[in-house]
Amino acid sequence: MVSSPEVIKPTLTPGSLRRVHHIALNVKDIQASRHFYGTLLGLHELTGEEVPSTLRSLVEAGKVTNFVTPDGIVVDLFSEPELSPPDPDPHRGFTRVNHLAFDIDPQLFDQAVEVLKQNQIPIDHGPVTRPTGRGIYFYDPDGFIVEIRCDAIE
Repeated sequence: MVSSPEVIKPTLTPGSLRRVHHIALNVKDIQASRHFYGTLLGLHELTGEEVPSTLRSLVEAGKVTNFVTPDGIVVDLFSEPELSPPDPDPHRGFTRVNHLAFDIDPQLFDQAVEVLKQNQIPIDHGPVTRPTGRGIYFYDPDGFIVEIRCDAIE
C-alpha cells in the first residue's frame, strides 16, 4: 500500500495575532450590566463618535453598550433579555468561557475587594494569594465570573 504524502495545512505564524481586539458578552439586563461594568468596575463607556460605526445603530436602539479598559480592550455588552438564566448552582459553568480578568495595581487590590463587598457583589471565591499575585473572583449581574487580580509585590 502506498501512502499519500501528508498535506501540510496553512497556519498562522507566532506573532500574527497581535492582541485581544474586543470581548463580547450577552447580558440579560443591559442596565444592570452597564452599572456593574461602568460604575462599579469603573470602565469608560463609549459614547458618540467613540462607538464603533458598526454598532452605532444597536447602541442607539439600546441593544448594545460598549466599554473600554485602560489598555484599550473593548468590552461589548449585547442585550439578550430572553437569555436563559445561569444554573442555580453558581459553581456550574453555563458557558465555555471561564472568566474575564482585570488587572489592578497591587496597592488598590484591597480597595477593590472592599468595593465589591460594600456593593454586595456575589463573591465566588477569594481573595486568594498565589506566588504570582492576588485575585478575587465574583459574579456580574448575569452570573458570569469576573476576576480582579494583581501581580505579587516584589
